[in-house]
Amino acid sequence: MQSQDPVLNEAAQRLGVAMRQTEDELTRNMLAATASFINCVSGVNGDSPTEITRPDINRVVRTLANNNAYTILGGIEGQDRFGTAPVRSAYFALASTQIMSDLDNVAGFINVAQYPSQQVLEAEWGAAGNLRFLVSSIGSVTPNASVNGSDVYNVFCVGREAYACIEQDQYSASFIYRPPILDTALALNCTVGYKMAEVPRILNDLWVINLRCTLGS
Repeated sequence: MQSQDPVLNEAAQRLGVAMRQTEDELTRNMLAATASFINCVSGVNGDSPTEITRPDINRVVRTLANNNAYTILGGIEGQDRFGTAPVRSAYFALASTQIMSDLDNVAGFINVAQYPSQQVLEAEWGAAGNLRFLVSSIGSVTPNASVNGSDVYNVFCVGREAYACIEQDQYSASFIYRPPILDTALALNCTVGYKMAEVPRILNDLWVINLRCTLGS
């Protein structure tokens, strides 16, 4: 009854992670269900779609640019540092951690460790052309969806303001805490939780493309 703050603080932190991950999963599922897609075709694993390659990335970037999609991040200027390379202004590519090895094999791929500046997002893995790849363990995958029955990984390539989370009922999320009142069996237990009311939606269909790929052999 007298020392609730440490437990409450930890609960609030864990619930915050759970809430934001739920938002991510809802947005992921929305994009997988509604975004237009391009299959990778330039790989050599003999599947359809193939593993991700530089020509596939170039095709997506060209499509987004032709649709007048705005890039999200500006470029990073080159510096006189060994083993680094300048990074172009870029769209985001949201992907599963499962394709990280294939990204490393893409022609011209720049790992985040090779950026001239390390002011980057925690989830960023690297860049190829005008795409900067953010990876997550909950990235989108469609099981057994390729011609050969392999899992297909959905890489959502998005421009600025391509999609959004729309708040419902004039709020996006609430943290709810009901403290214990008495130190007896009556009103002893507290409740902690969150509720959210929002829906993700695409704002411009031309500014988001699902680049579908499988894993390299």
